[in-house]
Amino acid sequence: MGLLSVKNVTRAFEGKRGHATQALQPIDLEVAENDFVTILGPSGCGKSTLLRIVAGLDFPSTGKVLLDGRPVEGPGADRGMVFQSYTLFPWLTVEENIRFGLRERGLSAAEQKERSDDFIAKVGLRGFEQHYPKQLSGGMQQRTAIARALANDPRILLLDEPFGALDNQTRVLMQELLLGIWESARKTVIFVTHDIDESIFMASRVAVFSARPGRIKADIPVDFPHPRSYTLKTSPEFMDIKARLTEEIRMEAMAAAH
Repeated sequence: MGLLSVKNVTRAFEGKRGHATQALQPIDLEVAENDFVTILGPSGCGKSTLLRIVAGLDFPSTGKVLLDGRPVEGPGADRGMVFQSYTLFPWLTVEENIRFGLRERGLSAAEQKERSDDFIAKVGLRGFEQHYPKQLSGGMQQRTAIARALANDPRILLLDEPFGALDNQTRVLMQELLLGIWESARKTVIFVTHDIDESIFMASRVAVFSARPGRIKADIPVDFPHPRSYTLKTSPEFMDIKARLTEEIRMEAMAAAH
């Protein structure tokens, strides 16, 4: 059994007049310790729904999710979540946002300070500790959100298209930043994206979703060594995987359009 086990999970949403919308077909997914799994699929295929179920923010219609062998029954500090939208507390500074979860867990002020300083340095935000979210760029806000999630030392980090709203240049820099942190901290990560290059560059495995109702139609290993450089994206081996994934997603996008 992996660190995370998704077993026969489905999700249907009740609509008007009793009509249900099936978001997820039965999903089975095993995620090992230190794995970096990207979930790739067309828009509206249920990727974020699955991530919310793993986070304990939503619940499966059937099936179950186990983390360290225990059922996921709601949100918990063992899972850190980073959303696409910037979810920082606007009335708190960068440092206070990062320390928020640590304070709630009852860590001493000295421990909070030490841990927040460490992650502020790791995400490149030294000098911005006392800035408020509205004073930061989108990339800086997401760095803060990632630092806040990692500072709590979760068993697994869940990211829902965290770089989707960023410009391309910032997005590439954020990919390298997060991958560098993963290479040093070796956290277990599930990362939802619809960007094919991003899904390959970040991952040790790419789980490809079908069109809605979503199911995992392919689970493709990505065996490139670490540390990884952006130059990897122009290698023939990278382009081979990209070609395969492009065709997989194209087929699903066409199916969703009919």
